[in-house]
Amino acid sequence: MAYKSVNQIMKRYQAAKVRKEQWESVYEDCYRFALPNRNLYEGYFEGKTVGQNKMSDVFDSTAISSTQRFANRIQSGLFPPQTDWCRLEPGNDIPDQNKGEVQEVLDAYLEKMFSVIRTSNFDLAMGEFLLDLCVGTGVMLIQEGDEMTPIRYTSIPMYLVCFEEGANGQVENVYRTLRLKAEQILIQFPDAKLNETLKRKVKDNPIEEIDFLEATVKDLETGKYSYCIIYKQEKLKVVERELKYSPWVVSRYMKAAGEVYGRGPLTVAIPDIKTLNKTKELLLKNSSLSIAGVYTAADDGVLNPNTVVLKPGAIIPVARNGGPQGESLRPLSRSGDPQLSQIVIDQLQMSIKKILLDESIPRDDMSARSATEIQQRVQELAQNLGSAFGRLITEVMTPIVQRTLQIMDAQNLIELPLKVNGLEVKIKPVSPIAQSQNNQDINNVVQFAQIVSQLGPEGQTILKIGKIADYIAEKLGIPADLTNSEAERAIIVQQTQELIQQQAEAEQAMQQPEEAPTEEQI
Repeated sequence: MAYKSVNQIMKRYQAAKVRKEQWESVYEDCYRFALPNRNLYEGYFEGKTVGQNKMSDVFDSTAISSTQRFANRIQSGLFPPQTDWCRLEPGNDIPDQNKGEVQEVLDAYLEKMFSVIRTSNFDLAMGEFLLDLCVGTGVMLIQEGDEMTPIRYTSIPMYLVCFEEGANGQVENVYRTLRLKAEQILIQFPDAKLNETLKRKVKDNPIEEIDFLEATVKDLETGKYSYCIIYKQEKLKVVERELKYSPWVVSRYMKAAGEVYGRGPLTVAIPDIKTLNKTKELLLKNSSLSIAGVYTAADDGVLNPNTVVLKPGAIIPVARNGGPQGESLRPLSRSGDPQLSQIVIDQLQMSIKKILLDESIPRDDMSARSATEIQQRVQELAQNLGSAFGRLITEVMTPIVQRTLQIMDAQNLIELPLKVNGLEVKIKPVSPIAQSQNNQDINNVVQFAQIVSQLGPEGQTILKIGKIADYIAEKLGIPADLTNSEAERAIIVQQTQELIQQQAEAEQAMQQPEEAPTEEQI
């Protein structure tokens, strides 16, 4: 099937954009009060003006700091920087006799993959991706790079993206508003075909910013993707490519039935955030009245309220300072209870931190935490994430690893004839959050081994020590080249038995008494 025409792509894009506009009121509040520096709503993007103050409506930073902590905790728990946070393992379609050999090859590929990731901007992009995911939807673009950076990871703000779901609920078609300077078009897209209008802009005004539409549309007949860059002003295809895989990774923190876009913890906390922000604003206004004060002045012809200056050391001429007619200048009594306001603020802050999983972090002035307590807190975080943890694995970790390996295979960095589909090659998380569940499984096995070891010789016959060691190594993510295979262990056991037999024979020979010499020997 040929690539879709520009009119067809623009029509689908407009329909997707209309559906996304229904979410603007939800996402706009979240970005305004919790992620103001990433806020592109309210005309910040269309105005093409950078360096604006986006925090003029923010009076409390609890939501901002807790959102940052939420993203940091998810990243350190699932994608810790400069650490191997997953493992490649042979799936069930690989015969058991070949799994050991395949595992050694996959371990080598995994080491090379993480060396590429560490030299890229993955950690930075993932931090920004998780901030958007806290709102509800995170978007990342993974593309081929150059010799210095083989793979480029780019976190795209949700404001610039709209998409369509496929039949199985996965994101298929992605549309992005792309803004480039005229001189950057051919640099970023060497295969771009410019018309006379764009050529003139490149020549006459190279720093002019031009808006394009970046569309990635799946062909349902072939399963491939049509990737094109469209000059929206003239509906012209500047770039047209065919991709085997989609370069997009789109994840929703939590998704309701019938909805395409996600709802994150911030959409739950936004009522408390807005209430806290308004309460803090009113408290600050009330505090300013306590500091500066408000006064009533008698209109007696002597005191002129328009010329009165309230400052230390000032002398204000008045007609009287007492008497039956009262003072010429009197402070106005202040209403409101600051203590009650503080109680409300504390409760709202605790509620926001709880929703954003920020309530379990120990204070800096507390004593040091033990390894057991830290492990328990990581396990608690995994439990609080609930179903979102599984979505983070299936919609974030798995497609990122798949796309990274696909690019490395295309660049001849590796040769991966197997499919990373869970059947031939499966992706296993070994990050701290995932490892917390593995640790529980290991503890259960160790506890069982301790119990049966106390049942005497008959109890010890229940255990398969070799299988237990393999199970623990798999749960801990130990590389295959660090452990012996079953054949190697059989050889070692045989050599050990032969050595023990030889030692026993030598000891037996030494313990036998020397025979008395015969008459002939004498």
